[in-house]
Amino acid sequence: MMIKAFAARFSQALLVPATLLAVCLSTLTVRAQTQSRLYNPISLPANNEITDSLSDKDIPTGQGGFARDYAVTLNTGDNVAIDLTSENFDTIVTLLAKNGTTVAENDDGPDGSTNSLLFTRIKDNGTYIIRVRAFGETAGGEFKLKVTRLREI
Repeated sequence: MMIKAFAARFSQALLVPATLLAVCLSTLTVRAQTQSRLYNPISLPANNEITDSLSDKDIPTGQGGFARDYAVTLNTGDNVAIDLTSENFDTIVTLLAKNGTTVAENDDGPDGSTNSLLFTRIKDNGTYIIRVRAFGETAGGEFKLKVTRLREI
């Protein structure tokens, strides 16, 4: 009888760590999926223009909103305009260097709307990340992103 009671308690004690292990593995899987989106940005098409949608399936910003990353190759001396528009949410566009530092950021464009328009000159060749995100706790919606290399006239 004592052996059966010990065996029952021992098996119950093993259930807690097994459940805890399953929860930890589930959490790690979700984090890995989020990080894979963060560190594997979508490449912009050849025309450097894309219409896409931001949702709660994208990278959580920690402020209640979400972000999506796009990779673009830029060259030293490029003058670029990054135009981000949406009728569904207040946009913020950020240009990040390969090491993750912010090169430039814009919340509201010069036209007084909640769209974003960013102008910057590139100092180093390389692949840059354009981060599209919603201001505050907005979930997102459809948006249009366009990168234009400006030329002197």
